[in-house]
Amino acid sequence: MIIYLDNSATTKPCDACNNAINEMLTENWGNPSSLHALGVNAMKSVIEARGIIADSLGADKEEIIFTSGGTEANNLAVFGAVKARRRLGKRIITTAIEHESVLKPMAELEKEGFEVIYLQPDEFGRIDEKALKEAITKDTILVSVMYVNNEVGSVMPVKNIAKAIKRANSPALFHIDCVQAYGKLPINAKKLGADLITVSAHKVHGPKGVGALYVNKASNLTSQNFPRTFGGEQEKRLRPGTEASPLIAGFGAAVRDFCNNSFIGELNAYTRKRLGEIDGVKFNSDEDALPYIINIYVPTFMRSQTIIQELCANYGVYVSSGSACSKGKKSHVLTAMKLSDEILDKSIRISFSRYSTEKDADILVDALRDLIQKHPI
Repeated sequence: MIIYLDNSATTKPCDACNNAINEMLTENWGNPSSLHALGVNAMKSVIEARGIIADSLGADKEEIIFTSGGTEANNLAVFGAVKARRRLGKRIITTAIEHESVLKPMAELEKEGFEVIYLQPDEFGRIDEKALKEAITKDTILVSVMYVNNEVGSVMPVKNIAKAIKRANSPALFHIDCVQAYGKLPINAKKLGADLITVSAHKVHGPKGVGALYVNKASNLTSQNFPRTFGGEQEKRLRPGTEASPLIAGFGAAVRDFCNNSFIGELNAYTRKRLGEIDGVKFNSDEDALPYIINIYVPTFMRSQTIIQELCANYGVYVSSGSACSKGKKSHVLTAMKLSDEILDKSIRISFSRYSTEKDADILVDALRDLIQKHPI
């Protein structure tokens, strides 16, 4: 039996996704750029998926650019925005707890002479809205902030940033990494005032290997100043190359299959209550975090990686210690939150999906209690 509670790393593809991919691989397998019937039919599927994802973001379908995933979309957004605005300033605003697909590009831009302001979180991974607004100046060219932190679930104050950019008379483009928020919080590109939004399929029961970048048509980002790759006419030349039509169709099907997951709040509260019954457990996620994520300190002599392996091998429980992309490195998020080395070394992330249940939470809590009793500090 598998108790899978690592949904912030990836989710189980839904049936609608699997069926769409299978159809594209076995029946509708033409190249979407080909002009014959097979190609035209494949392109129709791509266009349909583009429309579904656009609708989910309150966007127009021509504003959606398909990518290989969230990492590529974030790189496109950061480097493309800076290239488009570099003559207007050198200042970039982000946070110290972004995904590495934002932080690594920022480090590269610092080498090129850009000033990057890394806003620091509090002990629960929250960024102060006032500090964020005050950091925006008239020479700021990019503000890049995630909507939901992928390790502790803290919700970032993104709703009024576009207004703050205007008040500062700044030319900045506004990018939101919505990978963890997509399908969980309402996201409307126009209402948020975002110029760029990143989403990923495999976090919403779609396939791995495909994501999307919303590019506000009013931002005037074009193929002249935006792409990092060259060699084709696809995706408005912003991200050329043959479209991964089976994955795109699967992505669209998964988004169309979005359902009401309001029960997640109750599941979070139930799980927190049960976890609180274990002596020594501490919560790194505050109660106002996205309910899909709970980050906790586990009071045992074992470190996070060993806790994860023990839970998997002996109890069939699957959790993580943070971003899967970090591959076991010490969490930069918990470090930025200024938590102690003891907590840094022994924290795990529990993350839910539409398939999670209270029974899963009970099995997790029982497993943790047994593990702590066998391996106390």
